[in-house]
Amino acid sequence: MPMTQSDTLYCYIHPNRPTALRCNRCERPICAQCAIRTPTGYRCKNCVRELQRNFDTAVWYDYLIGFGLTAILSFAASAIISAISFIGGFFLIIISFAIAAGAGTLISNILLRAIRRRSRALFFIIAASVVLGALPVALFFLLTGNFFSIIWQGIYVVVATPTVYTRFSGIQL
Repeated sequence: MPMTQSDTLYCYIHPNRPTALRCNRCERPICAQCAIRTPTGYRCKNCVRELQRNFDTAVWYDYLIGFGLTAILSFAASAIISAISFIGGFFLIIISFAIAAGAGTLISNILLRAIRRRSRALFFIIAASVVLGALPVALFFLLTGNFFSIIWQGIYVVVATPTVYTRFSGIQL
């Protein structure tokens, strides 16, 4: 049965835009600009925002635990990689990629056991903490003029930071 002029739906946010979409949660009509695609269909911004609050469950001390624990573990991993960098050699660069990925995986596994709650801000703080944990070792090499070892620190930061972020936030690759 074709839609008539009286059956035309208009977006609840933009009343002058005709639409055929509805939020699959609250059933309000939404235009293409207001629709947010989710794995279960299109939703309005209000429903997405309301459901997002259910997933942001971290409390204040989770941020402290996440920042401190990640910085300490990142410092230790960075120091281990710097100790390996003194051996030198081309193949050691390839091995350092594997060690950095393994360190990122280990850090995220420890964090997943220590912190049970989640928050997008917590994910960013933990990623920043990986970088900040490696910073003292990199600054030490910068001040001592050992620029070659800074390459290993760069490899560690570039590989470990996204590894920790993706694994802790639950992103499956």
